Amino acid sequence: MAQINGLAKFKVPLGNQEIELQQIDHVEGGMSLMRIRIREAKRFTIFDIDPDTARLWAKAMIEWADTQDAPSDD
Repeated sequence: MAQINGLAKFKVPLGNQEIELQQIDHVEGGMSLMRIRIREAKRFTIFDIDPDTARLWAKAMIEWADTQDAPSDD
């Protein structure tokens, strides 16, 4: 059995996907995982990733976002 704690939940403006981040802790012990649930209408895609993979993914996303133009305040 696992204990699941919600971390964040948001919708993607383009495409209307719902993304939910959860921490998964197994009662038997072991490493905590981050669960990424992406809902598109009735379809779900779920990834359970370890902390090292989460860091790599986050770093790549931040690096990409930093290269994009900032939205204007007009």
